[in-house]
Amino acid sequence: MADGSTAPSSPPTLHDVAREAGVSIATASRALNGSSRNVRSENASRVRAAAAKLNYEPHLSAQAIAKGSTMTVALVVRDVADPYFSSIAAGVTQAAQEAGLIVTMAVADGSPERELEIVRTLRGRRPRVIIVTGSRVEGAGTRDALVEELEEYRTAGGRVVLISQRDLPFGTVTVDNRGGAAALARALLGVGYRRFAVFHAPPELRTSRDRHEGFLEGLAGSGVPVPVAIETAFTRAGGYAAARRLAVRGVEDVEAVFAVTDVMAIGAMTGFRDAGLTPGADIGVAGFDDIESAMDVVPSLTSVAVPLREAGLSAMRLALSDAGRDAGTELPVGVVLRDSTPPR
Repeated sequence: MADGSTAPSSPPTLHDVAREAGVSIATASRALNGSSRNVRSENASRVRAAAAKLNYEPHLSAQAIAKGSTMTVALVVRDVADPYFSSIAAGVTQAAQEAGLIVTMAVADGSPERELEIVRTLRGRRPRVIIVTGSRVEGAGTRDALVEELEEYRTAGGRVVLISQRDLPFGTVTVDNRGGAAALARALLGVGYRRFAVFHAPPELRTSRDRHEGFLEGLAGSGVPVPVAIETAFTRAGGYAAARRLAVRGVEDVEAVFAVTDVMAIGAMTGFRDAGLTPGADIGVAGFDDIESAMDVVPSLTSVAVPLREAGLSAMRLALSDAGRDAGTELPVGVVLRDSTPPR
């Protein structure tokens, strides 16, 4: 600058403290948050010394959050219109109300960059709990920044829970996607299906990939042909588009379709009807999640039942409990055969 002064530097972050101390961000967070779990005394000392050297202070008011002056729970969802997330939100809201808390919701639209931006904004609003839902996306380039933001928030006294794959170092409610899809494959084999197609999202989307791979594992050793795989969007429109593509290709070698979500499966049923095929008669259709509308469509949709409301309840219970900060809960799933896949 012209007067010889220097521009103020950015305040140190938790990442800076961890790097100065030579430890992971998670270790730095635990040490600064007063937790001795899995933190050796020498590491804790190094972290505190590094924080003092760098004049590090959490961005949030730890005292305000710890004392509960904020009475909100921030829920981050992929898509507010998807019944999968609205069912989870109902569970979160029920548990939050029982605890005297209010739920606010933010929509990431399936974008890891938007998810990170939302979390950064939420930290400044000091919610008591942040719950992040939705599939993790591999290779997005935002993972480390998201972990740092959530670690900063947790160090300040907030609670973090994910409803997703076990990927980030926070309490997580998981769904047995792989096992559920494998059970579905075996159930369809059991009622006579031998030739399949799978409608799936790009493999970077962990939920889709786990379910796709699980379905293939369920077919392994049965001697059936490898299913036709059609990659499409993780939406109702994606399921519709995949069904139209399969109809144009021809379904002579396909007896049943597994779409990796119910929303995609319902879109596929409409796509088949528009192509002149009758779901449940000309071609079987199965989904995953067992959303409420799976029983209302015609024919009723075969699916893998996930206790979605319980997922929201479990996330809130985990957030408000004294369980270890990296604790987890896996929700059971179960196959429900309906009219969309009648016995052959």
